[in-house]
Amino acid sequence: MRARQLEVFCALMRAGTVTGAAAALNISQPALSQILLHAEDQLGFKLFNRVKGRLVATEEALELYPEAERVFGELAALRRRTADMRHGRTGLVRLAASAPPAMALVPDALAAFRHSHPNVVVRSQIAPVRHVVELLRDGEVALGIVMNDKPHQGIDVEKIGESELTCLVPKNHSLAARQAIGFADLANEALIAYHPEVLPGLLLSAIADAEGIEYAPSIEIDVSMSALPFVQSDQGIAIVDRLLPWDSFHGVTMIPFVPRTALPVAILTRTDHALGGAAATMREELCQAWARYAATAR
Repeated sequence: MRARQLEVFCALMRAGTVTGAAAALNISQPALSQILLHAEDQLGFKLFNRVKGRLVATEEALELYPEAERVFGELAALRRRTADMRHGRTGLVRLAASAPPAMALVPDALAAFRHSHPNVVVRSQIAPVRHVVELLRDGEVALGIVMNDKPHQGIDVEKIGESELTCLVPKNHSLAARQAIGFADLANEALIAYHPEVLPGLLLSAIADAEGIEYAPSIEIDVSMSALPFVQSDQGIAIVDRLLPWDSFHGVTMIPFVPRTALPVAILTRTDHALGGAAATMREELCQAWARYAATAR
């Protein structure tokens, strides 16, 4: 029995009439009757008898019906599943982000994504840039979002914007009232900043060299979030990315670092693997989340 014949058979068993079944399937009564006749010809036995103008299910039909309903339900579920996949409404999206975009952009993007794709599971993790690249290459994630636009073999790097470096200062510190802070202002302060192997550290080291200052943080960090407790406990002043929502943390204030130093924000994907529907939608939501952030950060 073909799928359409199965559909007609189940509709007739439920409705009990050709009129009701045809209306449920949105087809004409002659078309439905023709499909039923073909099904009976292929099966080699009758499914319905006409008794006083009514369709009455045969013993064979009554025996087949429970199994037919089960199979029809599975077919209907398969159709819904394929339709959802076509429109990116189901499945799994795997995402890795470095800490700043993970806290500043991913929640906003995920909220919008979940609103339109409530049945899609999103697996999100935080990792340093080098690990994000490894996860992409190994196929563990479909998308990465990081603060680095360095090229990587086999990885497409799409820069979507720029953040910048800023100073994180204890609220009770004398520099907390400054309009901007540079290296010269930090000469007598304990500096909390990136080690030179990561992009912000490389940029800061170059600025310090150009100003004739030794770049030697008292406390080295590799992710900006790790600087927060040190600043909150008055252990120094940190130079960190501006992307994190520093204003939401107590005991610290954010002062622009000079000279202005841009940090790229980029989405990473595998060159040899096109994004599926749901992952492509998540990529677009990340871009929109950045656009909303950039509009409010000006």
